[in-house]
Amino acid sequence: MFVSAYFRGEIKMKQIKGDLLWLALLGIWLIVLINPATRQQFMTVTEAHPYMGGFFKFAILATMGDMLGTRILTGSWKKPKGFIWKALVWGLLGMMITLVFTVFTGGAAAAQAVGKLPFEGNKLALAFFGSAIMNLTFGPMMYVYHRFGDLYVEHVIDSGQFKVKASELANKIDWQTMVTFSWLTTCIWVWIPCHTAVFLLPPQYRVLASAFLSILLGILIAMSKKSKKV
Repeated sequence: MFVSAYFRGEIKMKQIKGDLLWLALLGIWLIVLINPATRQQFMTVTEAHPYMGGFFKFAILATMGDMLGTRILTGSWKKPKGFIWKALVWGLLGMMITLVFTVFTGGAAAAQAVGKLPFEGNKLALAFFGSAIMNLTFGPMMYVYHRFGDLYVEHVIDSGQFKVKASELANKIDWQTMVTFSWLTTCIWVWIPCHTAVFLLPPQYRVLASAFLSILLGILIAMSKKSKKV
């Protein structure tokens, strides 16, 4: 009885330490962004190297979101299989997002300019149209890219083989959850309004704000998995 209580206490302390470490990492990000000097230096570097900036923002913040999601789902902090490689997958997605933010906002503005979308010159309309088009087209595919990337990392670690058929990875995806939750729920009802707000920000802050929103993604994924277990 006493031994069992001791180990429960040890486990609880580990979880508390993990909580504090996660919050400390988030706090470091916030301090860098709140302090005018460090914020200016950070933004100068990321503007000079936008793709590398997008890579590191998502590799770190989205991975933090994944780990928080695991904490919510399992009640404990666990390093996922292929932790570093999955962070690299997020980094590559961050580079893609860095590009598509410009593509979709610029494309929506161009469509407004030639009368293919209404309310030319209205910032809110532009932000909404850019966000809606992005999340109804690129958004669903980003979920697929991310899931395929994670599954490929797990395949290489489990089998030691780099070669795998796309059909093998596709068969491991829960397509029902992908379509009903990720595409039809989060893309429409979460990411369209969230990215509308992001696109109202100055361009230099958009990728970073989206990277912070990836923490929300980790929470949403954990909630969807938890609801399926109930």
